[in-house]
Amino acid sequence: MANAFLKAETIAATSLGLLERELILASLVWNNAGFDFTGAKADTVTVRVPAQLTAREYEWRNDRKADIVLDELAEDSINVQLNKDIYSAVAVTDEELSLDIKDFGTQVLAPQVNAVAKALDAGVATLIEGAPYANTLPLDAKDPYTSVVKARTTLNKSFVPKADRVLLVGSDVEEKLLLSDRFIRADSTGEADAASALHEATIGKVAGFRVVSSEVINPASAYAFVPSAFVLATRAPAIPSGVTFGASQSYNGLSMRWIRDYDAAKLRDRSIVNLYAGFNAMLDKVGNAKKLVRAVKLNMSDPTPTS
Repeated sequence: MANAFLKAETIAATSLGLLERELILASLVWNNAGFDFTGAKADTVTVRVPAQLTAREYEWRNDRKADIVLDELAEDSINVQLNKDIYSAVAVTDEELSLDIKDFGTQVLAPQVNAVAKALDAGVATLIEGAPYANTLPLDAKDPYTSVVKARTTLNKSFVPKADRVLLVGSDVEEKLLLSDRFIRADSTGEADAASALHEATIGKVAGFRVVSSEVINPASAYAFVPSAFVLATRAPAIPSGVTFGASQSYNGLSMRWIRDYDAAKLRDRSIVNLYAGFNAMLDKVGNAKKLVRAVKLNMSDPTPTS
């Protein structure tokens, strides 16, 4: 029964650590627990996107009759709304707590956090698959490498940063890549082992992309993107005044609450972990329109490219 004397903050921190290790898709996108939703209208915050400028050139040794051109800074923005309350609640009877549960963290907390992680990843998968892509490319099933290179070129032409690029692939695409001679497998890169679901899902590298496989997305699809293409916001709910054992924690862009109380009418404990979440795609201003150019969709079923 030693677990009953652990501090609530310690257990909440443990929950958050477990969550971080269990996430795959949510670890690939831009997540920030620091968004201030307090008092926000419709539970929505506006994320500022820095302005972009193009340098000009002043004619060398000119007669100084012409003025330099003054550009205007125009920041962009994207809205993120908290609209999901993801939770896992478990009842633990007196008998179970006294006779069956030897390690509360392993037997109760870990399965709860795993359930929340899966739901959070499913939300990110829905966001990625339903995003309004400016560029969709066919994926060559015989030689997927050439298609991935085209996706890289497409991102380059949109001046998308080369750092931290990810290629998220479905199970069918994963199989094709693993059979390709030009694919660098993760087990041949000498990377150190890491106890995380994301590490296990990382299968290698190709054309400058970190390749991550997922069974949650369409098996015949792949998505090439940078983390800032998709935004995930999480917020830990407040601790209710009626709960004496509970805590909220935020770390590395994630937030979570854990509370535990006793239901005297049914002689059982209740353990609840939950978080608020919101998702959105990052649209950049291209000409007079806003488009998703930080990500490219590839699909083996698409016969011709569209843009």
